Amino acid sequence: MTPNWVNKWNKLKQPKPPIVKNVLNAFFFGGLICIFGQLILNIFIGLGVPVKEAGNPTVATVIFLAAMLTGFGVFDKIAQVAGAGIVVLVTGFSNSVTSMAIEFRREGLVLGTGAKMFALAGSVIVFGVVTAFVVGLVSVLL
Repeated sequence: MTPNWVNKWNKLKQPKPPIVKNVLNAFFFGGLICIFGQLILNIFIGLGVPVKEAGNPTVATVIFLAAMLTGFGVFDKIAQVAGAGIVVLVTGFSNSVTSMAIEFRREGLVLGTGAKMFALAGSVIVFGVVTAFVVGLVSVLL
């Protein structure tokens, strides 16, 4: 017997994830969110917002709705079924930030909600800005 026999035994006994089902759920729910986002975009365009500027209020609306669903406890139930289809999009980021704010609200507005909420958001924003800079630089050079 090797020292890692317990790890090998556990790997044999763990159930295999339903990969095909998870991929199809992610594709379906991600597509539904994109359709919903397109509907919101069309509403803003219909209200007179210029096409090039209608994306910003659309994203803000989707972020707000995901935060509201998180606050009401509905987002996690949807995410259990939808998987990566709902978590990968901007809705997942909104859920993460809102969840941290809710979890640490007892520690106060500054040291609890504010500090913990932006502990997660800070790294995502930094990597987003750096990635946007690199993509912009590459597009300018090409």
